[in-house]
Amino acid sequence: MRTEPKLTRLDRVFARLDREPERPAHLDVPKMSRHRVVLLAATLAFYGAIVWAVVITSWLVRLDWQVMFFRPYQQWSQIHWFVDYYVVLGQRGPTAVMVAAWLGWRSWRQHTLRPLLALGVSLLLLNVTVGAAKYGMGRLGPHYATVIGSNEMWRGGDIFPSGHTANAVVTWGILAYMASTPAARRWLSAVSAVTSLGVGMATVYLGTHWLSDVLLGWVAGLLILLALPWFEPLIARSEARIFELRDQVRSRRRRTSAVPAGVPPLVVTPLPADRDDVTALSPRTPVYLAPGPHTSRAERTPTTPAGSRRPPHPERHARGSASSARPVAGG
Repeated sequence: MRTEPKLTRLDRVFARLDREPERPAHLDVPKMSRHRVVLLAATLAFYGAIVWAVVITSWLVRLDWQVMFFRPYQQWSQIHWFVDYYVVLGQRGPTAVMVAAWLGWRSWRQHTLRPLLALGVSLLLLNVTVGAAKYGMGRLGPHYATVIGSNEMWRGGDIFPSGHTANAVVTWGILAYMASTPAARRWLSAVSAVTSLGVGMATVYLGTHWLSDVLLGWVAGLLILLALPWFEPLIARSEARIFELRDQVRSRRRRTSAVPAGVPPLVVTPLPADRDDVTALSPRTPVYLAPGPHTSRAERTPTTPAGSRRPPHPERHARGSASSARPVAGG
């Protein structure tokens, strides 16, 4: 009796993935619409306004000092342990690994590299833009402030804008950016906004960032998400190039596996049209065949070796000759 093998849950998942289409047609790639361009311009103007307010030591800097002197980590010390864990959601390493794992699953299921490539482009833009702003303005944090009431700019710091906040906006916002339906995009946008807002407030609570650092970090991350559709053609070209290289490697492996290693390929010479004998199959005569025309056995001239093939013997005489010393019987 034949029994069918019992499939595990993992086997059923892989069997379902094998039936997935090659590239789903319902995936929506965001476009750089006029509304998005206007929103990008407004966000960029807000970015410049925050920087200018800090540079001129305006009311925003005074608010920074008031929050710092309030010391939230002492006012609400009972939640300190929770904030220490929650702020990890803004660290680049752990968040990038978690988001990359989910987007990698989606890339495998949908047979496309666009989710992972979009994450890579967004993180590259984040490192370049936020990193340049941090080291360019060189602002010191609350724990290293030197003069009360100053903006602490250009003093060798690296906290303006907040990297934790900008990273939370980009890494969690990319999930909403890659959503395949409008409803999923709205829900994921709300979740990423709440998560990044909590990460920014956590850094203010711990005293590692000014409030203006967090504001600029939110704006910096939002700018990257708004400008990401401009890089969609680059992502598409990169994906096509990677798939092309993969196909070339696969075809090269098929060719090498078809011919065993160390065996030269067999070259077959076509038979000439005017000759159909066996000798036409080889361009030269084999070394073990005698040269010249072939003759039959009856036409060959017999050759007899000269002399006798018997070894010489002193007492042996040729046939027909009389012996000179033959003994006489009865003598």
